[in-house]
Amino acid sequence: MAVAMSSTCPGLYCGRMIVNESVEGECGVCPRGERANLQKVCERCNGSPDLYDWLYLGFMAMLPLVLHWFFIEWYSGKKSSSALLQHITAMLECSVSAVVTLMVTEPVGVLSIRSCRVQMLSDWYTMLYNPSPDYVNTLHCTQEAVYPLVCLLYSCGVFYTIVLIYYAFCLVLMMLLRPLLVKKIACGLGKSDRFKSIYAALYFFPILTVLQAVGGGLLYYAFPYIILVLSLVTLAVYMSASEIQVKTLIKKRLVVLFSHWLLHAYGIVSISRLDNLQHDLPLLALVPGPALFYIATAKFTEPSRILSEGGNGH
Repeated sequence: MAVAMSSTCPGLYCGRMIVNESVEGECGVCPRGERANLQKVCERCNGSPDLYDWLYLGFMAMLPLVLHWFFIEWYSGKKSSSALLQHITAMLECSVSAVVTLMVTEPVGVLSIRSCRVQMLSDWYTMLYNPSPDYVNTLHCTQEAVYPLVCLLYSCGVFYTIVLIYYAFCLVLMMLLRPLLVKKIACGLGKSDRFKSIYAALYFFPILTVLQAVGGGLLYYAFPYIILVLSLVTLAVYMSASEIQVKTLIKKRLVVLFSHWLLHAYGIVSISRLDNLQHDLPLLALVPGPALFYIATAKFTEPSRILSEGGNGH
């Protein structure tokens, strides 16, 4: 329903369009790639993502890759020689998908994107802030206020966002490449086990899609802490389950250890945003801390030692 012209548009995200260098039309939703400024005029988003935005996109891009690696390792079996090649293929799929996604996002054909800056949490959930000027009729101004990080179903017709486009490309490439690869190289596994890592992806991609569409705003602000907590927990669980010692760590486990250290560093950089290099860069020295602490104290908390000392009455 049309809303009468007024000096300013109601709501946080309603605006008027600029036609022939003059503000015209009624208050309503801004076109995709634009958002209402302080004067309630639809303004084209010409900014570039800052470091934190890129780190968020990197986090969302890492999720399917880490899940791919986990399920490949889980279902390949200890004696399977195909796991490494599958890991490399999964990384190739995600890398190519990321490049293609950047190429098809405006500006098309270059490895950069233009974006609207995130100002507050409500920018991710504009559908919850449609105003009712006369308390009867609702003015629908749902839009992609944080273009192109997220887009809601009501504003775009489909889930059209850079993260979900990336997930779609990952899924397509996986279905094109992985089945043929697994059929050729996973000879040590049974026929029913060969494709379980692919079946797992068919489950977690819809889950990631819903997670991004519904909880994207919360993830945007919480992902640095999620990375730190999960990397610390998984490192502790892995090292305790594998009974890590210094010798075995140097010989066989360095890849896993360095992977966790990279995640620690990623989380620290995301939290600090490197606003002050002089104060933020020394924080990266904390990255090896949890692993070194575990190695130094593991011998004191070994269950067999505790049980033997308890039996001796010490």
